Amino acid sequence: MPVSYNTSEHEEQSKLPYTVMTKEELEESWLDDPETIKVITELQEEDNAHTSTGSITNGTAMREAKMPTIKEAAQQYEPKTTKNIADLPEVDIDAMQLEDREGTDNNGEKFQYKVVVVNNEEYRVPGSVIGDIKGILTKNPNLKKVSVSKSGSGMSTRYQVVGVQ
Repeated sequence: MPVSYNTSEHEEQSKLPYTVMTKEELEESWLDDPETIKVITELQEEDNAHTSTGSITNGTAMREAKMPTIKEAAQQYEPKTTKNIADLPEVDIDAMQLEDREGTDNNGEKFQYKVVVVNNEEYRVPGSVIGDIKGILTKNPNLKKVSVSKSGSGMSTRYQVVGVQ
């Protein structure tokens, strides 16, 4: 990319890794320079949230940020949540695999929990549900599916697991 110096001596040009042009040469040719156009195009491709434009007054490539407004960000906001196994109509206990996850509580302490992943969505599986399924399996070892319902919230949440045929 052309660089302008306040010197008319072009002897130094052979020593430099870039072309030295006078202010007049730069003003006449900066927009037509393929290197300038290439740099602007690369900047546009590098970050779609930003665009690059050339300034006619001084022949430099500038970058203009296009940031979302608070309203636009709020309209696109989706809070990060982990769904619950009770949100599923049925749970195939033979096919669904449990995965371990780690979270941080309000006190900053880490805790472990289990999830099943259905259609790229995580569903938390409380230990009490796993215990209830174990109890049902002692009576019906051929059970394939269960339905989980949830009542209450917070520390008073209760789950009911029912076998589905």
